[in-house]
Amino acid sequence: MISYEFPLNERVRTLLRLEDLFVRIERFIARSDRTDHHAALNVLFEILEVASRADLKSELLQELDRQKKALNAFHNNPEISEDVLDAILNRLENDSANLLEISGKIGQHLRDNEWLMGIKQRAVIPGGVCEFDLPSYHYWQHLPEDKRRADLTGWLAPLLPLKAGLNILLKLLRESGRARRFTAHQGTFQQMQGGRVAQLLSVSLARSLPCYPEISANKYALNIRFVAADFSAKTSLYEHDVDFSLVFCSLQ
Repeated sequence: MISYEFPLNERVRTLLRLEDLFVRIERFIARSDRTDHHAALNVLFEILEVASRADLKSELLQELDRQKKALNAFHNNPEISEDVLDAILNRLENDSANLLEISGKIGQHLRDNEWLMGIKQRAVIPGGVCEFDLPSYHYWQHLPEDKRRADLTGWLAPLLPLKAGLNILLKLLRESGRARRFTAHQGTFQQMQGGRVAQLLSVSLARSLPCYPEISANKYALNIRFVAADFSAKTSLYEHDVDFSLVFCSLQ
């Protein structure tokens, strides 16, 4: 199966983007080649851009607090494992405390680094970080891999409370829904929502099917259009029945 997640509001869209970026940067940092570490630095700049929203930190803290209150209500519920519940609540508490310790704007330590900002400014220019443009960066790229990795890890470290906070929220969001099976007849599917509002939709279908979903949704209707995976021709509808599973996810 291959799954496609579709955020239905700007907050979840931002969290998913950051989640993907954190996964990528950690993979690039773990590798040893200087081109991988160059890619890691570019991803770090992307994280800085996505996380630059002034209200992101406060929104995360508010949502973490809201989830703590909602989950506390499940204490003494015989259908809920107290140990699992306490573990999640402790994680929410720790992630909130670590986020609160971030002083000022998220990523300010990067903005205060003139050398990094010089590279960031040149990186948006195609081919703008060649050795003759940035000899100091060329020097850094030829440092031992352990030194480059230590630098990258140090620059990333103050952003890790952000990663931890969004990871627990996305975990709770994904686990809030239950998969249901449907069939899109001749590549199209529509369902009336009846006012139901979700924050995230997940569509899963067999990897062998030569198509992918495009979604439009609001509180009144959900429309899924399966598009033929032919990347050499004009985009067209996959005009066959498609069996898929659908999950509506929403935080309490």
